[in-house]
Amino acid sequence: MESIWGTPEQLRELTELLVGWDSQGLTEGEVTFPEKLEKKLMELEYFQENPDNLALGEVNWERRYLTALYKHEKASRTVVLLSHFDTVAVHEYGDLAPLAYQPAQLEAAFQKIKDEFKPEMQADLASGEYVFGRGIMDMKSGLAIHMALIERASLEQWPVNLLLMTVPDEEINSAGMRYGVSKLLDLERQHGLEYTVFLNGEPVFAKSPGDESHYIYTGSIGKIMPSALFYGKETHAGEPLAGMTSSYISTYLTRKMEWNPAFSETVYGEETPLPVTLTQGDMKEEYSVQTPYRTKAMYNVFTMERNAQQVMDIFESLANESASECMDDYRAFCQHINMEPRFDEIRVLRFEQLVDYAKNKFGIDYFNQLIHKTLMDSERDVRDKSFHIADLLLLNCQELSPSIVLLFTPPYYPAVNSSDDPLIEDCVAHVAQMALERFDLELEQVHFFNGISDLSYVNYEDSSDGWVSYEKNTPVYGDPYSIPFQAMQNLQAPVLNIGPFGKDPHKRTERLHVKNAFEEIPELLAGLILHIGKRAED
Repeated sequence: MESIWGTPEQLRELTELLVGWDSQGLTEGEVTFPEKLEKKLMELEYFQENPDNLALGEVNWERRYLTALYKHEKASRTVVLLSHFDTVAVHEYGDLAPLAYQPAQLEAAFQKIKDEFKPEMQADLASGEYVFGRGIMDMKSGLAIHMALIERASLEQWPVNLLLMTVPDEEINSAGMRYGVSKLLDLERQHGLEYTVFLNGEPVFAKSPGDESHYIYTGSIGKIMPSALFYGKETHAGEPLAGMTSSYISTYLTRKMEWNPAFSETVYGEETPLPVTLTQGDMKEEYSVQTPYRTKAMYNVFTMERNAQQVMDIFESLANESASECMDDYRAFCQHINMEPRFDEIRVLRFEQLVDYAKNKFGIDYFNQLIHKTLMDSERDVRDKSFHIADLLLLNCQELSPSIVLLFTPPYYPAVNSSDDPLIEDCVAHVAQMALERFDLELEQVHFFNGISDLSYVNYEDSSDGWVSYEKNTPVYGDPYSIPFQAMQNLQAPVLNIGPFGKDPHKRTERLHVKNAFEEIPELLAGLILHIGKRAED
C-alpha cells in the first residue's frame, strides 16, 4: 500500500487538516478531536488489520486521549511518542479569529495587513518558508509527524515498537497525561512492551526574542504554584486602626516572592526563571466600606531538582519573615501614634495545619460537609476551589487571624531530566550528527525544555516526602485534581523532546518552519528510532 503521509506535501496537508479541527481547551472541539483522529488513523492499513491497537481512553468532562500502537512481532523495545492536541484560545486574532484554523486563508489575510507586524514577522511572511495558524506549532505539527512515523514504521516493518499517545488539556491542567499514565502501564503489561524512550514532539522554544537556534531537549522544567490566603481583621473604613487589611499583609510576602533568587536553581549551567506573581486580589465580591480582610495570591516557581516539600520550606520561611516584618512595622506605627497594638502576631500556617485545627475544632464529619459542596462545584476551576476551601475553613476559625495560610494550587509539573542517561547521550549524538550530515543543520542540546510539557508525568524519581507535602497542602487534592506519583515512578524510561522549529507560540503570529517541520525533523526522528531499534538488536 502506498504511503498517504510520507511526502513533505502530504505531511503538510495532514498538519493543516489537524489545525482545521478546532480543539481549544475546554470546548466541544477538544471533546470531538480524538474521535476524528481515530477515524483518520483507521485509514492506515495497519490499523484496519489491527483495530484493537487503536483506542480512546477517558479523561474527564467527556474528554479523551488516544493511543495507537505499532507492534513488531519480535520486538519488545518501545518508543513512546507523546503529544497533546488541545490549543489555547484565539482572542488575540481579533476579527481574523475565524481564520486562525485555516492556514492558507490566514496567511493571505496577514499579507493584506503586513505593515502591522514587526520586521522579523514581515520577513518570515514574505519568505514563504512559514505556515501560520493556531496550534500549528504548539503542537499539531508534532502530532502529525508522529502519525507519519507510525505509518512509515508499519509499512517498512521497523524492528521496534511505536506507541503514540496524544492527550487533551496540556495547556491548562494536563489532565490528559495524568489520566494517561495508567493506560501506559496497562499497555506495557498487556503487550509485553519495554518502554525505552519517552519521545515528546513539543516544538523548539526560543530562549530569547530573535533566537533562531534549533534545540533538542533532554529534560523538561518543573513548575509549581505556592499560594497564600491572607486574613486580616475587618473594620469600618472610618475606623481603620481597629483592624488590619489583608491587602496590607499580602504586600510583604509578595514583595519577597517576586524575582526572589532563593528559588533559583542552576543545573547543567541552565538557570530557572525567577518567580513571579500570577494573580493577587481581594476576595471581597461586593463594594462596601468594610475593609478587605481576605486576599489571595498565586506565585509561579520553576524547578529543576527541588521537590514540593523543599519549595514549601522556602515559601514558609519567607512567609514567616514577611509576617514578622509586617508586625514590626505595625508596632512601630502604633508606638508613633501612642496606640496600644490590637494584635500580637500574624500567624503563618500551612494548609495541612489549618485542616488539623478545623478537624479538632468541629470534627471530621462537619469538616467534610463544609468542603464537599466546593469540591463538587462544576462552575469553579481547581484554583478557585483551592482558595474557596481555605477561605471556608478560616471563616470558621477566625480566632486564628491575622494569618497567612500557605497552600499549593494546581497544576504541578515535576521537573524531569535524562541528560546523563547513556541511551539519551547516544541519541543526542546520533541525531545531531544526522542533522549536520544530511541537512547542514546544527542542533543544540538543552537540558530542560522551557515550555513545560507532559514529560513531567513520566520517569518520576522523587521520594514520597515531596509528593506527600504536595498532597497535604493542596486543598483540592483528590477527586478534582490529583497526580499519579506512584504510577509515574513505574514509567522509568528516559525522556527526550525533539520537535519542529517555529515562532511565537500562543501569539497570533504563531508559525511553523515548513522545511524543518515537513522534511528535516521527520527524517531525523525516523533515523533516530531505527537507531534505537538497532541498539536493541545489538
